Amino acid sequence: MLQQTQVKTVIPYFKIFTKKFQTLESLSKASEKKVLKLWEGLGYYRRARNLLASSKILVNKYNSKLPEDIFEIKNLPGIGEYTSNVLIALIYNKPTLALDGNVKRVISRILNIEEKKIDFNYFKNLNSNYIFNTNRNSDLVEALMEFGALVCNSKLPKCIECPIKKNCKFFNSPDKIKKIKKIKIKENINIFCYLNKNGQIALTKKNDLGFLNSFNLPHIESAKCKKSFKSWKLLSKYKNSISNKKLNINLYYKFSKNIPMDYTWHSIKKNDDFVPSFTKKIFEQVSVLF
Repeated sequence: MLQQTQVKTVIPYFKIFTKKFQTLESLSKASEKKVLKLWEGLGYYRRARNLLASSKILVNKYNSKLPEDIFEIKNLPGIGEYTSNVLIALIYNKPTLALDGNVKRVISRILNIEEKKIDFNYFKNLNSNYIFNTNRNSDLVEALMEFGALVCNSKLPKCIECPIKKNCKFFNSPDKIKKIKKIKIKENINIFCYLNKNGQIALTKKNDLGFLNSFNLPHIESAKCKKSFKSWKLLSKYKNSISNKKLNINLYYKFSKNIPMDYTWHSIKKNDDFVPSFTKKIFEQVSVLF
C-alpha cells in the first residue's frame, strides 16, 4: 500500500484491510472483487491484484511463510528489487538496503552524487562493510527511510542539526549536486460517454491505455485521434492526474439505447461494485444530466 502512496493516506485503508483479512489464508480465499473494493481510492490497483496472487502462492507453495531466498521472493507477482530487499531485511535481518526515494536521496547526499546513479548494482561493487557494520540490518533499513523523511528531506533538509553532517559530502562540499525535478507528461484525451434515461453509463474494458488497463471505463481516445463529433455533445473540460500523467480531458456524451458489443450498462449511483477514482470523476461530471 505504501508504494507511491503517502503514509497518512494508507493508514485508514491498512486498518480496514487488516481487520477484514487477519491472516494470509483469509486473504488468499478472497475474491478479486472484494479486495479491489477495499483498495478503492488508493490507486495503482495492480498492487492489489499482485497482493492477492502472492497470498495464494505463499499459502499453497510455501506453507504461508515468506521464503528466505531473495530470488524466490522476486518470483512472486509484483515483487521487484525494492520490495524483495525490504522484505528480506525486515523479516530475516539480511544485510541489504531498501532503495526508495528517501534512501536514495540520503545516500546521494552523503556521497554527493546524482540520485540516478544510486541503484542496487552500485552497491555490489562496494565492500559490504562500507555500509553494513551492524547486526541490526532490519533497524538500519527502517532508520534510513525515516531519516530521509524526517531529517534529510527533499525540500528543507535539516543539515545543521543532522547527526552525520561531518561525514556528508553534500554538506561539506561547495560544489553540491542539484536535484533533478521529475517532469509530468501532459496529455490531452477525449472521453465519450454513452448514457441512457435510466441513469446508466456504458463502460468497456477495451481501452488501449497506458493507465487503468483492464478496468471498466467509457470510450477514451487521444485528442490527437481524428473523430467525427457530430453526434456527440461536449459536457465539460477538466483536469486529472494519474501516475506520471497530467491529463486535460474533454468529456463528450450522448443518450442512446444501443451501445457497442463490448460495452455494458452501469448505474452511476451504484456503490457496491468497485469503481476506480478516475471513473468516479467521470460519474460526477455526467450526474448533472440526470
